[in-house]
Amino acid sequence: MNKKKMIRLTALVGVATATGVVAVANQAHAATTTTTETTNQTTNASVESTQAAVDAAQSAFDTAQTSVDNAQANVTSASNNVTSASATLSSAIAYKEVATSENIASATSAVSSQAIVVASASQAVSEQAGVVSAAASVQASAQAEATSASASLSSASANVASATSALSAAEAALTSDQSTAANNLSAAESAASSASAAVSSDRAAVDNAQAAVASAQAIVDAVAEVQSSDVINMSAAYITALKNYLANPSSANAAALQEVAKGADYVKELQQKFKSDASLDVVDPSDPAVQEALSVYAVNLINHLRNQYGLTTAFGASAKANVAALDFVKKYYDYENWNIFGTTGSDGQGHNKNGLDAYAVQLNTSIAEDAGSGLTTWVNGKATMATTTLHNLLYAVYSDIATMLFDDGGTNNWSHAQSIFEDGTILGTDGFNNVYLGLAFDKYGYAHYELYNATEGNQLGNNAYSLDVQTAAQTLLTNAQATLASAKASLQRMTTNLMVAKAAVVAAQDQLAALENSSASDSAAVTAARTQLESAKTSYQTALATYQQKEAALEKANDELANVQASLEAAQVTLATAKAKLAELEETVANLTNADQLLAAAQAAYEQAVANLTVATGNLEAAQVDLAKAEAQLALAEEAVEQAEARAEIATQVDQQLNGSNANDRQSAGQDATSLKTNGRSLTATVATASAANPKRGADQGRLPQTGADNQEASAMALVGLGMLGMATGLYGYKKKKLTK
Repeated sequence: MNKKKMIRLTALVGVATATGVVAVANQAHAATTTTTETTNQTTNASVESTQAAVDAAQSAFDTAQTSVDNAQANVTSASNNVTSASATLSSAIAYKEVATSENIASATSAVSSQAIVVASASQAVSEQAGVVSAAASVQASAQAEATSASASLSSASANVASATSALSAAEAALTSDQSTAANNLSAAESAASSASAAVSSDRAAVDNAQAAVASAQAIVDAVAEVQSSDVINMSAAYITALKNYLANPSSANAAALQEVAKGADYVKELQQKFKSDASLDVVDPSDPAVQEALSVYAVNLINHLRNQYGLTTAFGASAKANVAALDFVKKYYDYENWNIFGTTGSDGQGHNKNGLDAYAVQLNTSIAEDAGSGLTTWVNGKATMATTTLHNLLYAVYSDIATMLFDDGGTNNWSHAQSIFEDGTILGTDGFNNVYLGLAFDKYGYAHYELYNATEGNQLGNNAYSLDVQTAAQTLLTNAQATLASAKASLQRMTTNLMVAKAAVVAAQDQLAALENSSASDSAAVTAARTQLESAKTSYQTALATYQQKEAALEKANDELANVQASLEAAQVTLATAKAKLAELEETVANLTNADQLLAAAQAAYEQAVANLTVATGNLEAAQVDLAKAEAQLALAEEAVEQAEARAEIATQVDQQLNGSNANDRQSAGQDATSLKTNGRSLTATVATASAANPKRGADQGRLPQTGADNQEASAMALVGLGMLGMATGLYGYKKKKLTK
């Protein structure tokens, strides 16, 4: 056996093994080309036939399922009937057990007694119905009288309205000119009052504007005083020592920095720059203009220091940063009574770190806080607050920043100096790439310097202040002076308006005095109209009293009718209860008297119900058997469809493989008829084989294996297709189907 034949036999063994069927291959010579059209038609017809069988099996299954459902409903109904018949039988047995002559006589006597009760209750209902009828008659009469009284009252009310209208017309004729004059006077007086109020308001506005000008002038003067010396200078040695410490905060570098810092006599500089001036006015540190001046002054001091240190990025100041600082200090220091330094300088609560965290979340930004003694000094070891003049506030800012530089050792570890000279971070915390300073004083006089990272989201850097403090102060003064000028002009206009309004009042008073003597006829008409109105009012009061009396009588009749109707309803309820009791007793007598017949009927009904349940149960079991058979038939039919579809698919693939061969390359063809029988079903596949006409082409593409004579070769693809068919039919033969309804 050559290698080619071994390959073919192996493929055939695969088919036989997969399907469990012995396949015999008959070899035959055929024409050059062969078609599998007949086989495809046969397999397609098989698919259609088996699908029709599935549809029929599904219909039979659905019918069987409906029969089972109906049979189940019949069983349920029959079971309920058995339960009901059983209860009736138990009741009949109970009556049979007590149906003695004594019990029957006792029940009959109870019926007689209850009949007397029913008769008495019926009589009570009849009597109460008569009472209700009489009360209804009284109520109807009262209703008629009340209706009549209401009509009389309406007529009297109309007369009053008519008389009132006539009087109004007469008075209008009498006082038309006088009323017009009085209205003119009232309007003139009102205008004069408004003009006077406007003058007072504008005078107050002028006073306020003058105060604003004075405040702005004080700011300009204070800024001018410190403008030429608003810087703090650091020595080269101090800068070097500070840089060494911030780069390496060792104890040696800290000691070296502390030694250099002692050489800066900032107290002397403060005394030279700021001199006490008791004549200056007290200002409010939370006033926006004051906040602006202080924050711009502080930022200029800090930016000059950062420039000396070698930094190119500068801090900024804005109204929004100041508002945020003031809001934060009020919430987390003033309202919480949080004293950052205490009364002695050593008993304070320190920074409100929880407040800082909460406010950072609220603004969605990074916040750092520096704090200084501000307006507070310690005398004899206790905190005292200096006067809040602008002069003292500027002094406090200068003092705080200078102290942060040259007196910041010890427990502070130069942290204030570090916050001033860091870039992009503060005290090791990132997120400070655009720092804006907000400045506010708490109620204890301590200064809080809040450093915010401004972003597009929180807008803390929007509308930033100009850092040219002299120009800003002068602009503030100019605006205040313009406001004062506008207020003075308005006061002048309102004063003129007041003079005009007062003249109008005098003219209106003269007009009213001239019209005091009205005509006699108009006065007489008014007097007659008033007399008629008084008469109409008297008639109305009489009609009103009559109406109220009739309404009270009607209300009493309604109450009486309601009471007797309630009594009638109660008597009717008593009668109905007595009748129900009588019917119950009569039923008991009947049940005791006819106990034997009731028991027999109940027994027969119960037995019939049990028999019906037995029949229904049998019908259900039979229907379930039919359903199981239909389910099995449906499973077999669906399995047949799947196998037929598999055979049709494989036949199509074989046909495509054979028809794809080049007709010009074929010299001879053989036909293998392979008959496969699987689970009682046959499948015939016609396979066309061709030998290689060109040895070179066969060498290039690989020769097909031969069967029978050496010059006959079978299609390798056909054998593969048959192998797939065999495996597919074998698998479908063992597959379990899950039915769906």
